[in-house]
Amino acid sequence: MDRKLLLIILDGVPWRNWQRLFGNLEGWVDSGLAQRWKMRSVLPSTSASCYASIHTGVTPQEHGCTGNGNVFRLSHPDIFSEVRRAGGVTGAVTHSFWSEFFNRAPFDYVRDIEYDEPDSASINHGRFHTMTAYGHANQMTPSDVDLFATLTMLAHKHSLDYGILHTCTLDSMGHRFGHDCGEMDHACFVADEMLAPFIPKWLEAGYEVIVTADHGQTDRGHHGGREDLQQDFALYYFGPAQGPDADAHLDQLQLAPTILTRLGVPIPDTMKAKPFLRD
Repeated sequence: MDRKLLLIILDGVPWRNWQRLFGNLEGWVDSGLAQRWKMRSVLPSTSASCYASIHTGVTPQEHGCTGNGNVFRLSHPDIFSEVRRAGGVTGAVTHSFWSEFFNRAPFDYVRDIEYDEPDSASINHGRFHTMTAYGHANQMTPSDVDLFATLTMLAHKHSLDYGILHTCTLDSMGHRFGHDCGEMDHACFVADEMLAPFIPKWLEAGYEVIVTADHGQTDRGHHGGREDLQQDFALYYFGPAQGPDADAHLDQLQLAPTILTRLGVPIPDTMKAKPFLRD
């Protein structure tokens, strides 16, 4: 592999909350260490549909995942499969939907909650959470710092070339409280503070880092449809590549081919969007 990269997805954070509430990320933009752009999700702007598009680079209308109730093993080439085809090592610390999409479905709590499979054609090292019994009064989310530490452990222990981390904490808080309230302000502040110490560690270990979301969320805690608050979010890039002008509006379908390009992996024909980072 030419390079190494970690993708960090903070689920369900609208564009306006990133610049307003993530002081560490914004400080790195001001210092020149990070670049930031606006990105727009696919439709529906529903979590599972976005997860599938983030990694396959195709729309939900093509890959077939129409929402959280329609999760299955996808058939399109994806970031994991192409990194493995190129000889790289992959890892994931995510919601169990990612394992079902890109490794095997249905998800088995015992078999799939944690696995190390060096010969897998997709995810080699997986650590997953299901959020079973999630609801308005009980979020059932693990602590973000535990997830950041787990990804760091996998990266060090297994020399990951590509790793992804996905946390639902802020999405869950948004569904409960909406995105214009003190509770949400504090939750974003805490997420930013938890994430911040890990970014220098990952950079020091030789990783390029992307921090972004899967979709936005409204003041009423909703997403799924067509609206700036539901679809638009920020993407922060830490690394040596150059991107478009700061006011560019990126397409979520550009993420998969961009990551493969940074890793020096051929882009499959199914990914039609153009990468947005260049040397």
